[in-house]
Amino acid sequence: MSPEAGIRTSDPREPLLYHFCRLQVPAVRLAFNIFQNHLQRTFELYLQKNTAATKAGYLDALYAVDWYLCCGCLEGQERAWERLFATRTGRTDCLLIDALRARAVRLYPRDEEKQESAVGEFWSHLIIDETPGSLPILARYDGQRPLAPWLIRVFQNWHLSQLRSRGDEQALPDEEIGLPLPQHEEDRWHDAFCEAARDWIGALNEEEILLLGLRIRYKLSQREVAKVFGIHEGNLARRTDKLQQHCLSEIGQRLEEQGWTGNDLNGFILTEMGSLLLDDPRLTAEHLASLLAERGKALPSA
Repeated sequence: MSPEAGIRTSDPREPLLYHFCRLQVPAVRLAFNIFQNHLQRTFELYLQKNTAATKAGYLDALYAVDWYLCCGCLEGQERAWERLFATRTGRTDCLLIDALRARAVRLYPRDEEKQESAVGEFWSHLIIDETPGSLPILARYDGQRPLAPWLIRVFQNWHLSQLRSRGDEQALPDEEIGLPLPQHEEDRWHDAFCEAARDWIGALNEEEILLLGLRIRYKLSQREVAKVFGIHEGNLARRTDKLQQHCLSEIGQRLEEQGWTGNDLNGFILTEMGSLLLDDPRLTAEHLASLLAERGKALPSA
């Protein structure tokens, strides 16, 4: 019997979404009814900020894998926490935990002791209420943006609030934080980015999709990808650079035309892009495998 047997769903895509998440994160196992409860909970959370939202629109924009991983953590699954700790951030491809530590250094530039404790304090509040009646940090995630950049931003704002509450603003000038967005405009720019990025991805040819998939989904080295394409590593590097510059130019122009007000436009695009690419149907494992098969190729063995 399937996990969803005998359970009514408000959207016929929910079982498909459930099985997609199970395939993408097989180590995290949620029962279908628990999955549905979290889906309804986070949709209602999203409705508090977007009262005109529909369930269909919410599902369309859901970062399903990140959302599922977050739910696994809230359910106390150790494998989910292990994967969250090992999540890589889009801009530098460093571990999430290392990205938070680097941000702590910028937040507390003259306090090594606080730098060490800052990340630990943050993790402790991910699933524990900071104040009675408040939601734990992870329970506030609605799945409508990539999880790792969202956590970095929450970490930053959380410590910023602590510093300001103590009147210690000099230790944390806003211009040194590198916030890509004013907080009150975050949702607007995330939505604008997603629309521009999906248009950009949709215009890519299959060879460009394969290059992105091998580098981003499979984490192949430049040398390994060059071998798949049968070209010199230097030629592949030039193709990759050209593709990245095209991405930054096209999406950046769209955001600037809409009045971008942040400081680090390229950094914002690269940070947000990773998770969106992994969720795109053209970069699924199945589609990439078919592209490789057309070339008579397979993934390089480990």
